[in-house]
Amino acid sequence: MIIETEEFTLRPWEENDAEGLAFIANNRKISCYLRDGFPHPYTMDDAKGFIYLARQSEVNFTGFAIEVDGILAGSIGAYPKEDVHRKSMEIGYFLGEDYWGKGIMSDIIKCMLQYIFENFDIVRVYAEPFASNIPSRRVLEKAGFRLEGVLKNSIIKDDVVQDSCIYAILKDEFEEKYSNPCPTRSKA
Repeated sequence: MIIETEEFTLRPWEENDAEGLAFIANNRKISCYLRDGFPHPYTMDDAKGFIYLARQSEVNFTGFAIEVDGILAGSIGAYPKEDVHRKSMEIGYFLGEDYWGKGIMSDIIKCMLQYIFENFDIVRVYAEPFASNIPSRRVLEKAGFRLEGVLKNSIIKDDVVQDSCIYAILKDEFEEKYSNPCPTRSKA
């Protein structure tokens, strides 16, 4: 599946994305707001490992490379939950620093939400940004998510205990708010 708009393209990861991924992901300003599974420094081996896993059909992950003007710009993915949470997916993303402040990430998230709600039996999508990551929180709010709560002292990053947040959007809320937020689409 490839999702194309005038501003960006969401497409499957390719093996030849490793160099571009290692370049944009090797940024402390990105890794400081992501889980420890996203290393710093981010090496070519890290990029190859991620791309290998993202391309495996048996992996419980739905993810896309983000391209802007034909250049790899970031990543977005969703992880289905299990057991009593099986109607939920967690969304995660990052955008290369060169693309910050351009107003595209909330539109990328809306396209991802449309894809999720159209293709999976999901009623809720949520994200867990660090409370201190104000830009990511604003992006989620612009994409229609609402703050459900602040989890006090719930994470530790770089030996610092911090707060995190839970943002969510329900399928019916999304459908009520947006009729077709990602109009240009194609399958490949």
